[in-house]
Amino acid sequence: MNQDQIARERAPLVFITGASSGIGQALAAAYAQEGWRLALVARRADVVQQWLAGQGLGPERAAVYQADVRDTDAIVAAATRCLVEQGLPQVVIANAGLSVGIDTAERADLDVLRELYETNVIGMAATFHAFIRPMRLARRGTLVGVASVAAIRGLPGHGGYCGSKAAVVAYCESLRVELRADGLRVVTLVPGFVDTPLTQGNRYPMPFLIAPDTFAEKALPLIARGTPFAVVPWPMAWVVVLLRLLPRGLYDRVIAGRGRKQRRGEPPI
Repeated sequence: MNQDQIARERAPLVFITGASSGIGQALAAAYAQEGWRLALVARRADVVQQWLAGQGLGPERAAVYQADVRDTDAIVAAATRCLVEQGLPQVVIANAGLSVGIDTAERADLDVLRELYETNVIGMAATFHAFIRPMRLARRGTLVGVASVAAIRGLPGHGGYCGSKAAVVAYCESLRVELRADGLRVVTLVPGFVDTPLTQGNRYPMPFLIAPDTFAEKALPLIARGTPFAVVPWPMAWVVVLLRLLPRGLYDRVIAGRGRKQRRGEPPI
């Protein structure tokens, strides 16, 4: 075994869900640039394989696992395969997410609401599940949950997404305190508006919109430091503070005229 092969095998490993596009793919590219090995999870595994080929990343640098995070058995199996085939990741990023508007008066949207929580909350817990025991034994590891500024206050037509991301923030905080004594770190990343398929076509202004690679560039140092909670980009942190401070009555008047998040099947504009 030559020195390059030894170095590759010793390179740290990151496990990322939702890696076929947007933030997940940008994070994968940023970690690859830093020399990390990749364990990438997506429903569209073929898309990820094509992307890896285009990046010149072979099987010694990256592995792809096909799984839908809503299928608990599938994502747990993917994580278990990663442990067996690639070893224990240093960082696990539960990034896979769903964003779609709902109208509670519509029966079909109750099923959409369930899908939002299954993807954004249960899928995150299922992603972390298989890694917690081995990380505890190793007394190392960082679990990263990707939330959203939509977690801070409720938005018109966006109750399912806002509620699920608020649950992500509270869940990650609980997990952070729970695992602290075991030497594990839990990071909550709170993206503002990032130009991904989840935000394209939104019917309302998106201040401080950034590209996915810009988000990834800012996120990696935060993860490396184990920052408990971080809004990206930083100007959105001021928006978060303002939203938290607004009295409910004033907030309701300000937000009432904001465009609603489109429901599934509705045109974006």
